[in-house]
Amino acid sequence: MLDKERGLYIAHCAEGALSITGKMANRHGLIAGATGTGKTVTLQVMAETFCQAGVPCFMADMKGDLSGISQVGKMSGFIEKRLPEFGIENPEFQACPVRFYDVFGEQGHPMRATVSQMGPQLLSRLLQLNETQDGVLNIVFRIADERGLLILDLKDLRSMLDWVAQHAKEYTTKYGNISSQTIGAIQRALLQLESQGADHFFGEPSFDIYDLLQTEGGKGVMSVLAADKLMLQPKLYSTFLLWLLSELYSTLPEVGDLPLPKLAFFFDEAHMLFTDTSKALLDKIEQVIRLIRSKGVGIYFITQSPTDIPENILGQLGNRVQHALRAYTPKDQKAVKTAADTFRANPAFKTDEAIMNLETGEALVSFLDEKGAPSIVQRAKVLFPLSQIGAITEGQRLDIIKQSRIYGKYDTPVDRESAYEILMRESQEAEKDVDVKETAEKPAKAEKKKPGMFSKVFKAIMTAVTSTLAAVLGSYVSEKVTGKKTKSRTSAKERVVKNATSAATRTITKELTRDILGNLVK
Repeated sequence: MLDKERGLYIAHCAEGALSITGKMANRHGLIAGATGTGKTVTLQVMAETFCQAGVPCFMADMKGDLSGISQVGKMSGFIEKRLPEFGIENPEFQACPVRFYDVFGEQGHPMRATVSQMGPQLLSRLLQLNETQDGVLNIVFRIADERGLLILDLKDLRSMLDWVAQHAKEYTTKYGNISSQTIGAIQRALLQLESQGADHFFGEPSFDIYDLLQTEGGKGVMSVLAADKLMLQPKLYSTFLLWLLSELYSTLPEVGDLPLPKLAFFFDEAHMLFTDTSKALLDKIEQVIRLIRSKGVGIYFITQSPTDIPENILGQLGNRVQHALRAYTPKDQKAVKTAADTFRANPAFKTDEAIMNLETGEALVSFLDEKGAPSIVQRAKVLFPLSQIGAITEGQRLDIIKQSRIYGKYDTPVDRESAYEILMRESQEAEKDVDVKETAEKPAKAEKKKPGMFSKVFKAIMTAVTSTLAAVLGSYVSEKVTGKKTKSRTSAKERVVKNATSAATRTITKELTRDILGNLVK
């Protein structure tokens, strides 16, 4: 609830209002607590308070409950009972301007990114590749850049992987070994990703980050991502939100500390971001979170326990709302102690005991003061939302989608020429060149194999001459060996020559006749 005197009024304790200081809202924050303790309502209260101050917000809606922020709230017995606690007499129930998004394009405007925008590092995390496979994927992206090939969707990436596999020897000395087994493993991971529906996310038109930074009627637009289906694929969900943060970080200009942030980014189920994440990527996440505040963006993580967040990142979350935690096991007790140690102690109560005894809607709250120092933790009650608590109907959602200013901007996918089309064309042209070459070589081979008329006649003559000489020599050798002369030597030789000559003549005549008839038939 926006209050000019109080600032971003979020909760109320015995000492009075607890508000987030506007210029400290980009120093990030944490909303933690066990299931059913009121984290979602706290998120809604904080988001609509930012909205009233003109700060747009992005949030993931896990169960559809946050869609109610688009409708005017109403009085209930629960709210009426708590009015005196907050010093409010007549609450002004109101709705927030909302845009619904959905990676799958079913419950909101589609949100897409190109594979190149995602980059090899985030894509490797999404595909759960090992170090070797990650290295090969980086090589594929490098080769695509060198050849000027755009990798926009998954079929582009598949084509690039296939092409690199076929030309692996050309790049081995330059980039290292590229085995077909590694390429095959990446292809299988892509197939699994496609089966999860990720192919809906990769492509164009890619999402414009500046659509998250809109206002309507002086209020910040609430960008609500339908995440009920997306949550079934934790890696896709967390990698997608990390991509959004990375895009914001790389796109937005430096602005320093503003009176109010440009955008409040709520990262629900934040533990998924850090599960099975490599050291290199954790370092990148830490860098983004540390530096993005200077771009005017405040990030608020929502999770069950502060222990879900790495210490280096937890230390950067200055605005804290801690709901109840349960301590049934030694591990739970350790989590409670860790959560208590993250607050600046209040001598009025023991923080660790208070965490376990908080009621629904009640929380331990500590916000940064004007100088950026954490305030003493207070036991407080979070305000009630001025918008509707709970989900809206499908009809209401559809009406909001159709009335949106960006309706139609992302709804129709675009498939322009990229790596897939170019490599397919090159492959087809190469096949045509091979066919033309083979066609040109066939007549030459045929002529080479088929003897001409002269060759046939010459062969026949040589055969006849050889036969004649063999016969004459045979007769001569026979006389020398036996010492006997043939009675009619001359006639015998004549007969041999005559027979041989007749055979040669018949052979030549036969070949000539066959060639002449063959030419006539042609």
